[in-house]
Amino acid sequence: MDFDFLSLIDWHALAVLAITLGTFWLFAKEQLPVQSTALLSLLALMLLFGVFPYAAGDRPLGPEQFLAGFGNTALVTICFLMVLGRGLVATGALEPIVRQLARIWSFAPQFAFLLMLIFCMLASGVMNDTPIVVLMMPVLVAVAARTGSSATRTLLPMNYAVLIGGMATTIGTSTNLLVVGIAEKQGLPAFGLFDFAPMVAIAAAIALPYLWLVVPRLLPQGIGDRPNVVPLAFDASLILREGGYAAGRELREVLKKHPLLKPRGLVRNRIEIARLPTLTLKAGDQLLLHDSPEQLREYATVLGAWLHAREHDETAPEPGQKLAQALIASDSDLGGTMLAATRFGDEHGLSVIGLHRPGGESALDPAVALLRPGDVVLLRGTREGIERLRAAPGVLILDATLEIPHTRRAPLALAILAGVILIAGTKLLPMVLASAVGVAAMLLTGCLRWQEATDALSSKVVMIVVASLALGEALSATGLIAMAGYGLAALGGIIPPAAMITLLMLLMAVVTNFVSNNAAAIIGTPIAIAMATTLGADPRPFVLAVLFGCNISYATPMGYQTNLLVMSVAGYRFKDFVRAGLPLAVLMWITLTWLLARKYGLL
Repeated sequence: MDFDFLSLIDWHALAVLAITLGTFWLFAKEQLPVQSTALLSLLALMLLFGVFPYAAGDRPLGPEQFLAGFGNTALVTICFLMVLGRGLVATGALEPIVRQLARIWSFAPQFAFLLMLIFCMLASGVMNDTPIVVLMMPVLVAVAARTGSSATRTLLPMNYAVLIGGMATTIGTSTNLLVVGIAEKQGLPAFGLFDFAPMVAIAAAIALPYLWLVVPRLLPQGIGDRPNVVPLAFDASLILREGGYAAGRELREVLKKHPLLKPRGLVRNRIEIARLPTLTLKAGDQLLLHDSPEQLREYATVLGAWLHAREHDETAPEPGQKLAQALIASDSDLGGTMLAATRFGDEHGLSVIGLHRPGGESALDPAVALLRPGDVVLLRGTREGIERLRAAPGVLILDATLEIPHTRRAPLALAILAGVILIAGTKLLPMVLASAVGVAAMLLTGCLRWQEATDALSSKVVMIVVASLALGEALSATGLIAMAGYGLAALGGIIPPAAMITLLMLLMAVVTNFVSNNAAAIIGTPIAIAMATTLGADPRPFVLAVLFGCNISYATPMGYQTNLLVMSVAGYRFKDFVRAGLPLAVLMWITLTWLLARKYGLL
């Protein structure tokens, strides 16, 4: 088979190659924000093809084609899924699951982590990868917050486990469906649902120890590459409300409901009473606590109570409110003021619900405590009220804020997500349309507010997707990817079929980390069949080499859409994917090529 390589290369292709290499060099160096690098890459492509027009066949390639990435289905789907995940957090829908998983994680973290990885591998073989990652992300982040572990060390391994499991069946990913569909159209016998599952199962078993024991040690310690810090503990009260879990139950039963709940006092009718295990709690009783804002919020949710620190403040939190921390400055006129008499409520519409004293000192009854410079007050209120207080003299709003979940809508949020997964999983609607319906349902039912929805979006993810789509379009249209495939096919008479399969899978693995998986599959599958025909070999291992290679998308954030999802939550950097994903890609490449060659008698 003769190929005229010079006909496939022109100066546009060389310029695109230079832009691609420069883009990934800037990504790796991280001297510019990722968004800025992506924008520069996009601008370079638009200027190149805008000033020097180019046509791919009969279709011109210009700035309009590169800007089309902002409306790309994959990007829109990712954005909808990020918003859906935010809806689960905003309603506290996953709190019961998180509490149970946190209990296991607290006494057997490694075992719980291993079980989670195995579950993700198994589930992704029969479900779409993306909903599993969307479901697991908020669970793992919440578990990390409750157990003092690091979510950054579990999110990426979880994502990789999902991707590995997804390649096990023909329905595991859209890429799998595309590859087997193209092969069938070109005359190959149809692949069965589990035809290549045994090979993937062996590769997964080999990769599992790496995901479990090695990857967490290669990743940063805390969210956004910041080490985890011990949160401030606040003195606060829980007022038990009528109809809540705790009202009407004995104290010992209530304490068993949450293993970390350790009240410092119990107040009834403004009088502290003994905390007898057999005491029956009543609506209006106050549990005096000393804990972090996250734990205080969780206690209130679990027990059916309201957080407060003022003597007569028994108002329930309204939807959309936040918890914020305010430092009393040395020049504040609030010094020496009783906490119950502060002006936060009158002037800013904020409720005071907790007090932190530096040095670990505790004010058992925060309502009557006198404020001092250096104290940190825990406040509850709207975003607007917190912003008004930010401008007030003598008070410094700390960065830490915490959403108060709309727990009454939690079952509805879970039902919406389950509906999205069911509809997309059964192919009743495409994922983009199913997720769009889910987001609309969350907004219209009050599970999510518009501000929360917009806060869920990540400019980093948007720009990376658009830039990678533009680069993929340019690489494909200028013939660079086809040139690599034809060059590999030209080696057919020189090297044995087993080596050809190895190189083909490697080529697809490299390509899929820089362009869309489906684009790589569309280009690679016909080339694989042509290579097998030229060699007179069975085309099935060549097609599977493309399928596996297009799923080895671990080494860059743009390799697969779930990579971008976990990146947006955990704040991973480009080099984190290279450090953790490149060894995994090599491991899977070597294992799967050996298994393919052995299964089809090519060794």
